[in-house]
Amino acid sequence: MAACLAAPVLAVLTGTGLAQTSTRTEWFRKAQWGVLMHYLGSTRLTPEEWNRRIDDFDVEGLARQLESAHARYFFITLGQNSGHFLSPNKTYDRITGNNPSKCSRRDLVADLYTALDKRGIKLLVYLPSGPPDEDKVAMEAFEWRKGPYRNAEFQRKWEQVIEEWSERWGSKVAGWWFDGCYWPNAMYRSAEAPNFASFAIAARKGNPNSIVAFNRGVVMPILSQTPEEDYTAGETENPSNIDVGEFWRDGAQTQMLSYLGRGWSSGAPRFTDDEAAALTKRLVDKGVVVTWDVPHDVNGLIGEAFVKQLGAIGQALGAR
Repeated sequence: MAACLAAPVLAVLTGTGLAQTSTRTEWFRKAQWGVLMHYLGSTRLTPEEWNRRIDDFDVEGLARQLESAHARYFFITLGQNSGHFLSPNKTYDRITGNNPSKCSRRDLVADLYTALDKRGIKLLVYLPSGPPDEDKVAMEAFEWRKGPYRNAEFQRKWEQVIEEWSERWGSKVAGWWFDGCYWPNAMYRSAEAPNFASFAIAARKGNPNSIVAFNRGVVMPILSQTPEEDYTAGETENPSNIDVGEFWRDGAQTQMLSYLGRGWSSGAPRFTDDEAAALTKRLVDKGVVVTWDVPHDVNGLIGEAFVKQLGAIGQALGAR
C-alpha cells in the first residue's frame, strides 16, 4: 500500500525539488546497494603530507575491488573535521586564505570517476554541512556559529564552495550526501535563501540530475528531512533493528547508511558474510537502497575481509 501512495505525493509536489525525485533516483533505486569510504586527513598532517597521501591513493586498485564485489555505486568523503580536502577548490582557499592550500593538488574525485565509470560504477560524494571544526582559521573565515543559528553568511560562502566543485565535475558526480544538518529549523527552513532549496541548487549546479540528501544524524524511523532532497540520509548504527514497515516517507527514495566494521571505517567485520548478505537483501527486497561504510588502508584499498563480505552481498543480490 505504501508504494502505491508514492506517485500521488510526487504529483502534488510538482514545482519543488521532490517533483523530479522519481526520475533522478531511478538509477539509485535500481542500483540497490553500494559502498562508502571515509577517507579523512588529520590535523597532524601538513599540506604536503596530505598531498602525498592523495597522490598515492590507488584508484584503479579500489575500482577493481568494487567491481569484483559487484558494488553499484561508491561514495567518497571530500573532507571533514581536519580541514584537509581531497580535491582542489579555489573558492575555499580564497575564503580561508590558506597558503599553502589544505585542499589537495590532485583532483581525486575526477580520477576516481575515470576508474569507476569504465566499470559501470556511479560516483557520489560526502561533505559536511559545516566548516571543519578542528580548523580555527576556517571556522572564523566562514563565520560559523555552532548551534541553532541562522548562519546565513556561512551558508552563502559554503554554497559557493560546493558550486565550484559541482560545476567542475558536472555529470561525473551522481549525488551528494551532506552530513551534520543538525539544526534544520534554524538554518534551512527559511522561505528566503539560503535554505534547503538553495543548498540543493548549489549541489546541482553542474549536474541537474544529481541526487541530494541532508543528514540530521541518527533519526529513527528513517525520514526525509525536506522536499528538496531526493533520498533519505538514513544513518543508523543498528541496521538489524530497522522496522521496514516505517519506510516510504514523503516520496523520497529510502536509503540506509551503516557500517560493516565495528564502527565507522574501523574494526573487523561485525557480521558474518551470510549475515551481511541476508540483512542487505532483506532491506533491498523492501525497496530500500543500502549503503555500507568500510575500513580502508592509507592507499584507499579495502581490507580483504571486507572485500570478501562485499562480494557475498553482491552475489546475494545478483551479479550484473
